Amino acid sequence: MAGTLYLVATPIGNLEDMTFRAVRLLKEVDLIAAEDTRNSIKLLNHFEIKTHMTSYHEFNRYDKGEELVGKLEEGLDIALITDAGTPGISDPGEVLVEMCYERGITVVPVPGAVAAVNALVASGQKTRRFAFEAFLPQDKKECASVLEDLAKERRTIVLYEAPHRLVKTLEILGETLGEDRGITVCKELTKKHESFVKTTIGEQLSIYRNTEAEPRGEYVLVIEGLSDEAIESEKRAVWESLSIEEHIRKYMDEGISKKDAVKKVAQDRGVSKRDIYAVAVEIDVD
Repeated sequence: MAGTLYLVATPIGNLEDMTFRAVRLLKEVDLIAAEDTRNSIKLLNHFEIKTHMTSYHEFNRYDKGEELVGKLEEGLDIALITDAGTPGISDPGEVLVEMCYERGITVVPVPGAVAAVNALVASGQKTRRFAFEAFLPQDKKECASVLEDLAKERRTIVLYEAPHRLVKTLEILGETLGEDRGITVCKELTKKHESFVKTTIGEQLSIYRNTEAEPRGEYVLVIEGLSDEAIESEKRAVWESLSIEEHIRKYMDEGISKKDAVKKVAQDRGVSKRDIYAVAVEIDVD
């Protein structure tokens, strides 16, 4: 029988967040695949885990993935761990999981810390619906495409960012989303210098612009989604840029009858149908 791939979450800072189940499984499996063995050996030594370890990271995810799947097919049980947090979230673990599904190998999650979720629930932002984007792409064209989507996102947005790129990312978000957009800057989650600052993008930028101190630590940005008020304001701006006749024709071009177009235009503009109908009677219908 084929073995099982265990996705074992590890602490994102505080070692006390390691679960009993995670420690037990890391001791019982035949092999541990780690994103950075130099980093993970500290964790294994702390919990006296002697299981053999091999590297699995971004730069060998396909070739090493095939090798690991081969071992799983031979019957070995393997635990996948990342540098911190849950494997498969913003790391090459998703590639290995996909390979396992293609070959019929069982995948079992062993839950624990996730930086995005910890930041979200402590951010003071809305938590019912959220969009996780991990790190913004470094490629300018790809980044622009993601930002275009985020500008229209109504859900709370969760991003990761490294300290040396934090200010630049905030500047880009300010240009795209507006500096008045609400944000919670979450720093060094579960660590000694953990902090949560609920503010706006512009206010946070002004702090960095007026101090020589550079950001340090790992960051999670939890950003307010586009509000209903902002969406309605944008719609009103579009309608106000059109004449009433252009507004009516816009709906008619979409296949809506003149009568229904009058109703929608009156609703959009917050005026009576009688005012719109006075213009509509002059519009010919082909």
